[in-house]
Amino acid sequence: MKKLKIAMILSILFFPISVFAYPSSVILGGENVGIHIEMPGVMVIGFYKVNGSNITSSPNIEVGDIITEVNGTQVTKIDELTSAIENLVKNDQITLSISRNGENIKTTLNLIKTDGVYKTGLYVKDSITGLGTISYIDPETRVYGALGHEILESTSGTLVEVKTGSIFESTVTSIKKSSNGTAGEKNANFNLDHIFGNIETNTNHGIFGIYEEEIEGSTIEVANKEEVKVGSASIYTVLSGSEKKEYEIEITNIQEYNDVKNITFEITDHELIDKTGGIVQGMSGSPIVQNGKIIGAVTHVIIDNPLTGYGIFITTMLENGDKIL
Repeated sequence: MKKLKIAMILSILFFPISVFAYPSSVILGGENVGIHIEMPGVMVIGFYKVNGSNITSSPNIEVGDIITEVNGTQVTKIDELTSAIENLVKNDQITLSISRNGENIKTTLNLIKTDGVYKTGLYVKDSITGLGTISYIDPETRVYGALGHEILESTSGTLVEVKTGSIFESTVTSIKKSSNGTAGEKNANFNLDHIFGNIETNTNHGIFGIYEEEIEGSTIEVANKEEVKVGSASIYTVLSGSEKKEYEIEITNIQEYNDVKNITFEITDHELIDKTGGIVQGMSGSPIVQNGKIIGAVTHVIIDNPLTGYGIFITTMLENGDKIL
């Protein structure tokens, strides 16, 4: 009986455990990129009155809903929605198929015809374009990670679902500086014809896809969470044109078990402070390096003090990037 108990204990102790193996080195990011995402339908971002009346009185239409069909006809773009309304309306009504949080809903929408045009009372959007920074590229799989946080539709605060998407060339033209209470931003020109890669997924840990251009730059070792320490570090980002530069920061706190805001830091580089006033929009995804290893990426600015911000562990991004393969 005693031998049997020992055997059972040994079988538990040596049961195989699956451990995620992220790459030991990656290509360091820091490059500025334009971001474009096509949604899998037409998103409702607000409402307007027609002839003084709110015609969208249906309780089954909400900001953030994705319209996917009109009277059974699929729509993915605003012009397809407009065409379907004009051609399929019956008795000044249409039936909409809506996607909301993974649930499919059907509802009827009453329309008003004004000057020969049907009005829906809906503000809608079918795509989103923005600016961000690449954090890393895996040289073996060509998977890249950027931003370090999700892309939300600004009006509704809804996570943007990806039908198709791309990252492409952008050139920083100017900086609107941050100040206490206000986050600044990078201004940039986009070259939509120069695509760097696709966007496979948009998550609260960043956007991920396959980098399709020639990969340039040397590799840098990946630090695990336990190697990240309070103290000096640096970030890599673009503030002018396409020139990537290193800027000094000080890591002030580490929260290992937070989902995204793992690293708290303060900008200490005088050149960066002079140009930006601190962290600005478009800097999200800028890689954080400490002791010669990549440890994370910039994610958020603390609005009340834009010299300070948060970063995500690079290992968390790598774990999520691996899921697209």
